[in-house]
Amino acid sequence: MDAADVFTKLSIELKPNPSRTVIRPFSFGYPEPFSEGRTPRMKQVAQRVLALDPALRERMRSLLNIPMHERHENADATFLRRFELVRDELGLAADLPETERLLIGAYLSQEYAFEAAALFNPSIVRMPDADVRDGCLPFLLSLRGIGEGHISSITFRTGTWDGGTGLVLDPASEHGTPPRIDGEEDGWTRLMCEDSDEASETVIFPVLPSQRQGVEDLRLVNFTDDDGTQSVIGTYTAFDGSTARQEMLRAVDLRTFQMRALDGAMTAYKGMALFPRRIDGQFVMLGRQDNENIWLLRSDSLHQWETGERIMAPKYPWEFVQMGNCGSPIELDEGWLVFTHGVGMVRGYCVGACLLDKADPSRVLARTPSPLLFPSAEQRGGYVPNVTYSCGALLHGRRILLPYAIADEYSAFAVAEVADILSVMVPA
Repeated sequence: MDAADVFTKLSIELKPNPSRTVIRPFSFGYPEPFSEGRTPRMKQVAQRVLALDPALRERMRSLLNIPMHERHENADATFLRRFELVRDELGLAADLPETERLLIGAYLSQEYAFEAAALFNPSIVRMPDADVRDGCLPFLLSLRGIGEGHISSITFRTGTWDGGTGLVLDPASEHGTPPRIDGEEDGWTRLMCEDSDEASETVIFPVLPSQRQGVEDLRLVNFTDDDGTQSVIGTYTAFDGSTARQEMLRAVDLRTFQMRALDGAMTAYKGMALFPRRIDGQFVMLGRQDNENIWLLRSDSLHQWETGERIMAPKYPWEFVQMGNCGSPIELDEGWLVFTHGVGMVRGYCVGACLLDKADPSRVLARTPSPLLFPSAEQRGGYVPNVTYSCGALLHGRRILLPYAIADEYSAFAVAEVADILSVMVPA
């Protein structure tokens, strides 16, 4: 079998949808040379609202209600929460009438189309606490959305897969809910999306200074610890506009998450992916710390990563520039199956695979000399041409479902037999 024939591409595609929005904080001030001695600009806006005739304020609330209630299920609660967040900072009374509080919250908020420009770099895991029914495996899909200002956030979809070409994606909600910080504990920041009624409404939007310009490329894994505890964990790149670092997201449920920065010398880079279990008592990750090779990292702590070793280097023309993982390793009887990305001519990104030894994943047993997925003539162009990329695949029986991104713009799906993937590998 030729490597290009291993995967069967499905007809389902996920395209950006600019009509899906969240309500996020809107902050503003004066340029520094013009701020000295002046009432803060946001406070002035609040004062202008409070100076309006009460009848006009009520008419404004009515006008606001029509579009906001159509697009957001809990718009009023969101605006009122925004008021509470800025009330002390702006010196506003807590007992203002609801209309005044709601209008001030609305002036200090904005609608944000979080996937208006792109919806790509998907990852996929089994849906937590969900059973296979009639041969269909429920899954949770994460995607990177890009909106105004090239800011990245994470959005979700759900669906089922029958192990073959029967892939069903649940319809995405028209509503989106951004996270709210609900305190910190043991280094973890707790996020709440309490207004979400389903996974597709939850949007992990940047909320910390380290994420100012984006939460990028979440790599999800169903992790099982040595004591049997199961959880959904993801690593992602936090970008503040100048530097990138690795952070971790842990799902408590589909509306509650915990996130934290990863510490250590190996974490100031992109593209780390966690193995689904410990090996020899240690947590294990893949990464590309030098931007060229695939690295293996081990640690006694889930969030402290100090050392690593290079285990796989570019060898074939389609990966001469760079290699990296396409998500967390998948455990097979034969070893750890890892989907990889390679960068070749004209910065073209292709997807291949390798097999790591199950007991010692620093040993590369086999790899694909040719890519399995690559930009085709009909899928070459887009926001970033010549890119095929993924952040994770799903195993069901002995078949693989691989969601993948095209041109950093939209996402598609392909399926393959594990045996076929292994058959096109050659000894490393």
